[in-house]
Amino acid sequence: MLATTSSLKRIKIAKSVDDPCFPIACSDCGIYNLCKAVGGEADLSLLNTLVKNRRTYKRGEHLFSVGEPYRAVFAIRTGSVETSVLTDDGRVQVTGFHIAGELMGLNSFVANRYNCEARALETTSVCEVPFERYEELVKTIPGLQHQMLKIMSMEINHHQEMMLLLGKKRAEERLASFLLNLSRRLKCHGQSDSELKLSMSRSDIGNYLGLAEETVCRVISRFEEESLISTQRRIVRLNNLDRLQAISKGIPANPK
Repeated sequence: MLATTSSLKRIKIAKSVDDPCFPIACSDCGIYNLCKAVGGEADLSLLNTLVKNRRTYKRGEHLFSVGEPYRAVFAIRTGSVETSVLTDDGRVQVTGFHIAGELMGLNSFVANRYNCEARALETTSVCEVPFERYEELVKTIPGLQHQMLKIMSMEINHHQEMMLLLGKKRAEERLASFLLNLSRRLKCHGQSDSELKLSMSRSDIGNYLGLAEETVCRVISRFEEESLISTQRRIVRLNNLDRLQAISKGIPANPK
């Protein structure tokens, strides 16, 4: 987890403990406020007090599986991760796509076991924050518990948004909402909100949205034909945010 680019001191600290690749800035990371509570606004040298491990996963590698003992919250520094569960009838259900700057594992510590499977969609680096370490620090560091509650509240809001998304009936509304949701999250973490890298497959997007893979491909092609988006392999550029917003809300192309 790197320090903000506005501080040379923070960058120096980060380079001494991280790999050579330059990930998102600390200020754009979902766990930044916890690190800041530990190390202070101007000095993140105590960051290692909170973050135990920094690890890189190759595409397809699992960060954790269903039923594994709960060990840590994961802050994604680079790359992306897909989470999924196995339904009662043996089918895989994709439950989320997580990007750099976001956290995973917050919904598992109550049960003390992970309730889903997490798989890297590409080369992905993460910071691990063991929950027992957080429990120790919260007793002595003012504000740490409040920051964790804020992070968990944001997680709940995100899941509520996705529940509304899955309640939409038309495939066009679901896909437009999905692209806009990803765009907003990227912007929140200091990344481009107009150029998206879809590291997941069309099949997985369909699984997540409750659509057939063929439907996802058809809608993407339609959006391209209408110049709403342009694609180049896994890169999707959003060309008309206003129209995508309208589609996501079910507003017709030429409302009367």
